[in-house]
Amino acid sequence: MFFYRNTSSKYDNITSKSDLIQPGPPAVYQLRPKKENIGPLRRMTLGERNVNKINKTILLVGETGTGKSTLVNTLVNYAMGVKWEDDVWFQIIEDEEEGESESQTSDVMVYQVFGFEGETLPYSLTIIDTPGYGDTRGIEQDDIISKRLLDWFRSEDGVHEINAVGLVLKANVYHLSDRLRYIFDSVVSLFGKDMEKNIVALITHSDGRKPKNALKALEDASIKCARNEKNQPVYFLFDNCQNTERTQGNKSVFETAWETSMRGMNEFTYFLEKSGPQNVINTVEVLNSRIRLTACIQNLKERVEFTEQKQRENQQTQEALKKHEEEMKRNEMFTVEVDEIYKEKEEITGGEWLLFNGAVCCTVCEENCHYPGCTVSWSPGYCQIMKDGRCTSCTRKCPVSDHVKEKWIYVTKTRKVQKTLQDVKEKYERGKAGCEVTTSLLGTLEKQMEKLQKEKDQMLEKSFKHVVRLDQIALNVDSLSTHVHLDFLIEKMKEKGDAEKVQKLEEMKSREDEGTRAGLRYRLTAAKGSVK
Repeated sequence: MFFYRNTSSKYDNITSKSDLIQPGPPAVYQLRPKKENIGPLRRMTLGERNVNKINKTILLVGETGTGKSTLVNTLVNYAMGVKWEDDVWFQIIEDEEEGESESQTSDVMVYQVFGFEGETLPYSLTIIDTPGYGDTRGIEQDDIISKRLLDWFRSEDGVHEINAVGLVLKANVYHLSDRLRYIFDSVVSLFGKDMEKNIVALITHSDGRKPKNALKALEDASIKCARNEKNQPVYFLFDNCQNTERTQGNKSVFETAWETSMRGMNEFTYFLEKSGPQNVINTVEVLNSRIRLTACIQNLKERVEFTEQKQRENQQTQEALKKHEEEMKRNEMFTVEVDEIYKEKEEITGGEWLLFNGAVCCTVCEENCHYPGCTVSWSPGYCQIMKDGRCTSCTRKCPVSDHVKEKWIYVTKTRKVQKTLQDVKEKYERGKAGCEVTTSLLGTLEKQMEKLQKEKDQMLEKSFKHVVRLDQIALNVDSLSTHVHLDFLIEKMKEKGDAEKVQKLEEMKSREDEGTRAGLRYRLTAAKGSVK
C-alpha cells in the first residue's frame, strides 16, 4: 500500500488561498488568481509585480487537444519552484480535457506569475494562451484569435514585447494536417521578420526521446522558426501527466515523466535567457495592414459590382435615349423601362459567442467598410480600419462619427422602373435647350462612367500597395490571408492593362506552396462545416 506523505508545508501560504481539487498524491490545488478586465480583454495575475524585476513573455499557440493548458500549468509550477518530492501541483487553469476542449470563449487569456523570482527563474513570467485554433467553431474563431492578439499588443496596459512563440504539437505527429498547417501559417503570418528566431516547437506528450516524426513534419511544412547549429528546428520536450494521481505501482513511471518535463523546462528557460525580446510594433503593423487590406479589397469588390451595375443602368438609359429620341422630343412623358440600382440595408447574423460580431458601415458613402471580419471591436472608433479618426476603407474616407456598427450591411439591388425624359433630366442634369438635351445627357452619362472607373482604379492601386507593404514587413507574406486576394487583384489589374503590377502579383502567386494549398483546403472544408 502506498502511503501519502504531505510535504507541501512550504506552500501553506498558497494552498490556504487555493481550492483543493484532488487529495493526492500529488495534492492538486486550483489557484485563485486576480482577474482583470481591460476593455474586452481578460488577464489573470498571481502575486504582485516588482517593476525592478525582469519579466519574460511567452505566447503559446496550437491545435485544440495538444495540451496547451497543461503546459501553461507546468510553466506556472516551474516558476513557483514546485518539485517532484513536494507531492503538490497547482493549476492556474483547468485541465484541457475539462476546460479548453469544451470552452466557448473566444478570449486570448494572459496569465502573469509574479513574486517567485529566484525559486527556479530569475524573472517573472507572462504567458499568453490562445484558444485552440482549428476547433469546431471554425475559421471565424481562428480569425478572432488574431484580432484579439492585436488588441493585446496595441493596448496601453497590454503586451508590448515577446520572448518566445511556442508552437505546441504532440510528439506523435508524423505529418501536419491541413488544419495544423493552417494554424501555424496563421500564427507565423502575424509577425514581422525579426520574430523568426524566437519561434520554437514545444513538443507535448513526449516520452523523452527525440521526436523525429514531429521534427520531420515541421521540416516538410517549411515552418519558419529558430534553428540550432545543425540547422534543425529548436524544440523542447514535455510530458503531460504531472498532476496524475500517483500510486505505488506507477510512481516510478510518473517520476520519469516529471523528469522529462523538468528537463524540457530547464532547456526552454535557458533559451529564454539567451533570446532577446522582440517588440511587437512590427506585429501590430502586420496585423493592421492585413485587416485593412482585407477590408479594402472587400469594399473594392462591392464597389466594382456597384460600378458594373451602374454601367449597365447607364447603358440602358443611353440606348433608350438613342432609340426613342424622336418620340421623347415630341413627348417628354414618353416612358422607357430600365434597370435601376439602389442600396438597401440587410440584416446579418452570427453565432451567439461572437459578442462583437457586426459590420462597420459608412452612412454617408452607404458602404460596408469592414465586413466580414469585424468581430472584436465594440464600436467603429475601435475598429482597425480607422486611422487618425477617419476610415481607411470607404470612398470619402469619412470621419468615425459617420460610421455605425450594427447587425446589418448595405446590399446593392436592382429594380425595373419606368422613366420619362423628365425623370432622366432630373436624375442627371438638365442640358442645353431644345434638340441638344439628349446629347448633353449622353455626355453626362459618359463623364459619370469615367469618374466611377477612376475611383475603381484608385482602389486597385491602394490594394496593390497594401500587398507590397506586407511583402516588406511580414515574416510569412505568402500566408493564406494574403493569397486569397491575389486572383482578384490580378484579374482587375489585367482589365486595367497594368502589365507591371500584374507581373508582380503573379510572382507572388507563383510562390504558392503546399502549406498555402493545405490552408485553402482546410478553409474550404471548414466553410462546409465538415471539420471534426
